[in-house]
Amino acid sequence: MPLPDQRLSPSVPVPVPGEPPVRQASVWPGIGLAAVAVVVAMVVNRFVPAFSPAVIAVLSGAVLANLVAVAASSSGPAGADNTGAGRAGVVWERFRPGLAFVSRRVLRVAIALLGLQIAMPQVLALGWQTLVIVVAATGVTFAVTPLIGRRLGLSPGTSLLVATGVSICGAAAVAAMRESADGTDDDDAAAALSVVVLYGSAAIVAVPALAGLLGLSPAQLGVWTGAAVHEVAQVAAIGAASGVLAAAVTVKLARVILLAPLVALTAVRARRPDTAPQTRREGRRPPVMPLFVAAFLVMVAVRSTGWVPEPVTEAVPQVTNVLMAAALFGLGTGIDVRKLIKGGRAVLLGAIATGLIAAVSLTGVAVLL
Repeated sequence: MPLPDQRLSPSVPVPVPGEPPVRQASVWPGIGLAAVAVVVAMVVNRFVPAFSPAVIAVLSGAVLANLVAVAASSSGPAGADNTGAGRAGVVWERFRPGLAFVSRRVLRVAIALLGLQIAMPQVLALGWQTLVIVVAATGVTFAVTPLIGRRLGLSPGTSLLVATGVSICGAAAVAAMRESADGTDDDDAAAALSVVVLYGSAAIVAVPALAGLLGLSPAQLGVWTGAAVHEVAQVAAIGAASGVLAAAVTVKLARVILLAPLVALTAVRARRPDTAPQTRREGRRPPVMPLFVAAFLVMVAVRSTGWVPEPVTEAVPQVTNVLMAAALFGLGTGIDVRKLIKGGRAVLLGAIATGLIAAVSLTGVAVLL
């Protein structure tokens, strides 16, 4: 039996003439489950800070959903209605509307609030050399990875989301692009999220080791870490252990800003008639910039004015972490591990993309710093 369907837009009940109206399922069970997952993710993060609550939530969502799938499939059709295993799939259905809600609505709020963590004066203070490194590494990786994915025979959606996650800011970028771009589905997102977790975690060990072998200065290590590593939490883990925390995280946030223009660029390309047959058939065109991405830019502008009170700037990262963890838990429940095991080409693409952004940024560090 396949994994319970986790489409992000639950179907709306259609009333039947002569029968009482069908009540739409409540979102609260799914929201409650996501809240429990967030608490667990926060607790685990306290003991393993290298893994952000968002990444832990993705993993827990995938584990839970696949356990339900195994339990449901073990009962078989004949026992689906009278065994505990068979009831697992039925009970899971109660959570779907709430998980769809957090995967979409809560995600949009979290992405918008992410902008309040970025102050442009701090980013510009990095200097033109660092900014050139960030833009070059991100741009080259984002542009080249889909081309390599096509050569490997991967779908355009998988290639796009892997490129987004590796080049910009990990799981949050994957979720934002998944929400914005047509032609991507849950399998594409699952592959990209797995790549981010796998290679971003490996970077926590590999980057400091390679920096030592290459004789990089602390300033060079800070820039390379921020320009090459996927997740903010992974960057912070390397920075804290190496004494370059502030510089590495600031460089990383400069990459996060690029989320908005790259999402907008993707949307503009999707509006072209020759690249959007599906949306043309449906009589609609994707927006140039989704509203929540525009809100992200507005939040960056507000934070850059310096008018945001300090208590707010201190609280925003925690609030954003909670909302992002809830959203990515919902997205994680759409990951089918069995499909990932069979789809080794996405893992290979992730390795190539990770090596590409590391090589481009390291070259920039060696030449410009």
